Amino acid sequence: MAALCGWPPLAVYLWLWTTAAASQTVSPTSRSELLSMRPDSTVAGSVFLEGGLLKVTEGTRFKLRLYGTGLRWSGLLGDGGARGPGLSFVEVSGLLETAAGGARQQRQSQRLCQQGSSDIAILGSSLNNRSVLVELEAKYLRKDEKIKYYSLCARIGGRDAHDWIAFKTEDFHLAVVEKEPTSTLRFQILISLLFLCLSTLFSVLHISLMALDPVELRVIKNSGNEDERKYSERIESVRRHGNYLLCTLLLGHALMNCSLTVWLCEMFHNTWLTIVVCTSCIFFFGEILPHAICSRHGLALASKTILVTKFFMIVSFPASYPISKLLDVILQQQISNFYTREKLIEMLKVTDPYNDLVKEELNIIEGALELRKKTVEDVLTPLGDCFMLSSEAVLDFATMSEIMQSGYTRIPVYENERSNIVDILYVKDLAFVDPDDDMPLATMTKFYNHPLHFVFNDAKLDAVLEDFKKGKSHLAIVQRVNNEGEGDPFYEVMGIVTLEDIIEEIIKSEILDETDIYTDNRSKKIAHRERKRQDFSLFKNTETDLRIKVSPQLLLATHRFLATEVEPFKSTYISDKILLRLLKHPKVIWELKYDWQNRVSPDQYLYQRNKPVDYFVLILQGKVEVEISKEGLKFENGAFTYYGVPALIPLASTVTRSPSHSSGGQWADPGNRTERVEFGGGTYQQSFSSYSYVPDYSVRLLTDVQFVKVKSCFCIMIL
Repeated sequence: MAALCGWPPLAVYLWLWTTAAASQTVSPTSRSELLSMRPDSTVAGSVFLEGGLLKVTEGTRFKLRLYGTGLRWSGLLGDGGARGPGLSFVEVSGLLETAAGGARQQRQSQRLCQQGSSDIAILGSSLNNRSVLVELEAKYLRKDEKIKYYSLCARIGGRDAHDWIAFKTEDFHLAVVEKEPTSTLRFQILISLLFLCLSTLFSVLHISLMALDPVELRVIKNSGNEDERKYSERIESVRRHGNYLLCTLLLGHALMNCSLTVWLCEMFHNTWLTIVVCTSCIFFFGEILPHAICSRHGLALASKTILVTKFFMIVSFPASYPISKLLDVILQQQISNFYTREKLIEMLKVTDPYNDLVKEELNIIEGALELRKKTVEDVLTPLGDCFMLSSEAVLDFATMSEIMQSGYTRIPVYENERSNIVDILYVKDLAFVDPDDDMPLATMTKFYNHPLHFVFNDAKLDAVLEDFKKGKSHLAIVQRVNNEGEGDPFYEVMGIVTLEDIIEEIIKSEILDETDIYTDNRSKKIAHRERKRQDFSLFKNTETDLRIKVSPQLLLATHRFLATEVEPFKSTYISDKILLRLLKHPKVIWELKYDWQNRVSPDQYLYQRNKPVDYFVLILQGKVEVEISKEGLKFENGAFTYYGVPALIPLASTVTRSPSHSSGGQWADPGNRTERVEFGGGTYQQSFSSYSYVPDYSVRLLTDVQFVKVKSCFCIMIL
């Protein structure tokens, strides 16, 4: 009975509990609400509570925990669609303007909550039934802003709710405050200058070290001055590791530039101002200044900072060395800068005002570099301008005179026509040839048999120069293959090229010798000379010339000796042609036969002591005995000794040397005036009507003698 009486209350309790649970399941949104918020964790100086108000330092990431009921179905996290999350923060000042409560203000408040403030960004969230954990980031305040207040807005009417609720109580307020500077302004400036100086240093090291490749560094080491050689030796060991050095310097430069940018951003808290200041500093101090300095003192700076470079290479080894090895594998060995001939020539021309090369040196360098590009056809002497001899010529005095006048040492010999060159004659081959023998030229050329050197017209000058250097010949015959017209192709001789032609192309200047007529065989520009050309044909004897036979060679030698050694016959007093006419006079060159039995006869004497004479004597062939002074000193003289120059003194008014070359004497004027001049003995008497010379020596024949005898009357007639 007692059990039955207690059953109904238990049933009532079960019914009430079921009803309560069902009511919660059917309408969960009717009881969703936010009760409070607090930071998930506080950080001194960043996230903290002050006077019950949550304050956050600008630029800080933090987490908020929101407490309430029915939050799982409240829609705070949004529906995943376009409406976004159901949480936002708006500035308190904007909410206060809508506090009047009118319909217009309510719509404005809804719009502000829906848009939210961009100064506080929602990064993520998670929830359970009683709390929501939200991750936020407080952006930096604007310039001159110290603190800003924000209020929480939420959409908690469920997933389909559209209305926002602005929580205007201080429990849901958030303040973003200015970040207190962690260092003084002086310290910040010093750190910025440090980053800027390091950036400049890395830029200087990069420009000064990487501007010189290993080849150029070796050139400076071998050819620079003492300081440059010392600098290059210190740099060479580091510059050899090109990629490792490059990675070290670029890594340091990039690191300093990035550090400077971040530090300035921390100082200014303004993006555009940081960009302007950082760009200006890097542009002027990190780029302009290093380039300007290194363009003038790069080698010295690189050498004096080599220890700093090695330190940076050691510090950056873990990062730089692996990258450099990867570059070595991919790019292989570093390729240095090399100049082609054209670039080298142009570089020399462009740098002409700054180097110490004179114009002639520059021409030689340019000519040597261009030698490989030029062909024989560019420098040859055309066949029509070549001095040549026919193989049928005879080596008489006329031919040899023509050879001497040409001035060439190698003369092509042709047969029948000039294009058919069969041999070559060297002038030195004529050393033992007597023009009186009339030797055929063919005999001479066949005896020496000099090889002919042929080259084609398109041969390069450097190749021909190598052939000349090997001693084959210093003259080459230029030919080409003529395939014009009908018939088989044949070799056509175009001209000749000599070693002198190639040297002229190297030095880019004409080499003129004593016999050149033209300065350039191609332009035919005549060489202007003060020296007269020598006409050796004048010395060729004719039937009406000398009664005593004298070879043209001896006549030429006599003419040269008198014109250069004996004062009265020099060009100052007598011309070369007049002197030659004098030598060809029938009564100037004499011959005397030696008579041993009558060797003391007056006929065997050219001069007798103390006997007046009026002539000059030059021994051409044979020997004489000269006896001088009262003691009777005797000595022998031979060819090209002369005597009696004082006999011609009125013409030259000079005094010559000893009796072996001249004789002394005294002048006397038998009229009103007498003058005595000592010449080493003897007497010379002068009057205006007659001339006489009294030698103080004797000249006697020892062999057959051929001599020149010039009387003073001949000189008077010449003058």
